[in-house]
Amino acid sequence: MTGPTKGGTGERGRSPERRRDLLDAADRVIRREGPQASMAAIAAEAGITKPILYRHFGDKSGLYQALAERHARVVVDLLRPEFARAMTDLRVRARATIEAYLETISANPNLYRFLFHRASAEDSRTHSQMAAIVRSVGEELGAVLAEEGVADPARAQVLGHAFVGMVRAIGDWWLDNPELDRDMVVDTLVDVIVGALKS
Repeated sequence: MTGPTKGGTGERGRSPERRRDLLDAADRVIRREGPQASMAAIAAEAGITKPILYRHFGDKSGLYQALAERHARVVVDLLRPEFARAMTDLRVRARATIEAYLETISANPNLYRFLFHRASAEDSRTHSQMAAIVRSVGEELGAVLAEEGVADPARAQVLGHAFVGMVRAIGDWWLDNPELDRDMVVDTLVDVIVGALKS
């Protein structure tokens, strides 16, 4: 009979599959209970204790960052082809990008609030990670605008960051005012963006 593998059950417990299962459990609890979901509830959902949950990610900050990476990547991958798609109509492209973003955050408002509000407020590393992701999207959008000759490189970067920041801020506000018609919100944002690009 062979002996135990090096590291015992601890290493096996930290396998990518187990890590994914734990993040799935965290997702379920946050979606169900909102941004104030407790780490104890997440651990219970996964069938483990809170110290064991932290051990899989190093600490609570590690769990926050793993969730941020998982969901931010989904949003970025969704938005990238929308604003980078070659279209002659700026309004069509702006609308497609904004609608994709608002659809994503409205479909998962508790996860969005958890990452951008609770986790970012509690943990400086998560805050820095989320800020870096938002900044990278602004830089990428600015590069697209510059490549297409919409603006010179410096102005394109200003516009890229301004548009990303504006859409994120309005999306945050809109989640707190769900009675507002989404089409009206999108149309207003599109008017501002297209107006700035054509000025």
